Amino acid sequence: MSHKTAPVDVRERLDFSSRDLGAAVEALAARSSAAESVVLSTCNRSEIYVASSDPTRAREEITEFLSEYHSLSPDAFMPHVFSYANEEAAKHLFRVAAGLDSLVVGEPQILGQVKDAYQTASERRCTGPTLSKLFHWSFGVGKRVRTETALGEGAVSISFAAVSLARKIFGRLDGRPVLLIGAGEISTLTAEHLRAQDVGEMVITSRTAAHAETLASAVGGRTASWDEALASLGTSDIVVTATGSQRPILTHAHVEAMGRRRAGPLFIIDLAVPRDVEASVGDLEQVFLYNVDDLQSIVQENLSRRTAEIAHAESIVTEELTKFTLWQRSRSTVPTVVALRQRFDTIRRSELQRLDSKLAGLTPEARARVEEVTRLIVEKLLLEPTEQLKALPDEETQAAYTEAVNRLFRLRAGEPAADAPDAPGATDAVTETTPADRHK
Repeated sequence: MSHKTAPVDVRERLDFSSRDLGAAVEALAARSSAAESVVLSTCNRSEIYVASSDPTRAREEITEFLSEYHSLSPDAFMPHVFSYANEEAAKHLFRVAAGLDSLVVGEPQILGQVKDAYQTASERRCTGPTLSKLFHWSFGVGKRVRTETALGEGAVSISFAAVSLARKIFGRLDGRPVLLIGAGEISTLTAEHLRAQDVGEMVITSRTAAHAETLASAVGGRTASWDEALASLGTSDIVVTATGSQRPILTHAHVEAMGRRRAGPLFIIDLAVPRDVEASVGDLEQVFLYNVDDLQSIVQENLSRRTAEIAHAESIVTEELTKFTLWQRSRSTVPTVVALRQRFDTIRRSELQRLDSKLAGLTPEARARVEEVTRLIVEKLLLEPTEQLKALPDEETQAAYTEAVNRLFRLRAGEPAADAPDAPGATDAVTETTPADRHK
């Protein structure tokens, strides 16, 4: 599910990012139909990628896993779930990695999050040849889109969208005091954007003091304990929360108590999933509370300005999807291609051996040259047929042609080879055949 299919109160119930993602993907991969698994979890999406030969069973097991892992009835989340298979699944991942499926199109963080999700699954040995190829291909798609389009130039990330929203409320942000709760990646990006707007003092608190100190040093702010941070609610104009807490850390009572000391409006942007701020806080007078879903209007403004770049990026996704699909289909032809090359090379080496006495007078260099030339001839003879076999448009046609090649050259194990020049009793003569003979 993602921001396109589920509201934040549903997404936060299926969030993996605040828990041990490695343990989650291991628990999923332990199921019989999901041996290759990757779990991608961000503030705007929870997605599971599985390579399986039994899609129907895989869907059932994934639903069971989500229900058991998050202690939820399937009825609570299934209406918000989308599912893709085969090419559509690959296309979706390519669009995610390219930033085309993000809440703010073109935001740069998602590609790193996709890489991290794959890395976690890979380190836990939960990936295999199919998902490894798929995810590495998606990294290339994301890189191409960022290199060949301007989709990422001036990209409005969620953090920048939050700052833009603050400007709509206050106008200029010069000198506005800021409280940042959380010192992770989103908080860091938001702090950088706020600093660029010449805000006033930035107070930073985090349950990991070292992280708060690092961020404070980078943006010229100061750190505070949790109690000091709560006290600063009374003097802050802008509050940004982005923690991994499983329950609200700013309650109605907290904000109401501190609000009595305020004379002006308080802008709170809750970028966390699950949410850090109780929804009822937004009912307080002079308090403007927004969460990640409230950034949609800004997203739409960006979309209207980026139509041309989106079209270019989508064309890259389509091009890469075609290449990936051809690779995936060609996997079924690999055994046939290998066997065909082995058959031709066996004939080549057998012929050279049969002619060994005639080649005895050649120098080692000349013998090596004969070896190389005959090998190159075989390679060139097989190049076009094997490439065409791999590039056939659909699996049905590919299977038919593969079967034909297997039968024509008797490539299956245990089948006797067709008569070749190296067969017992064979000669160098070329025998002319009639059409009837050839048909027979």
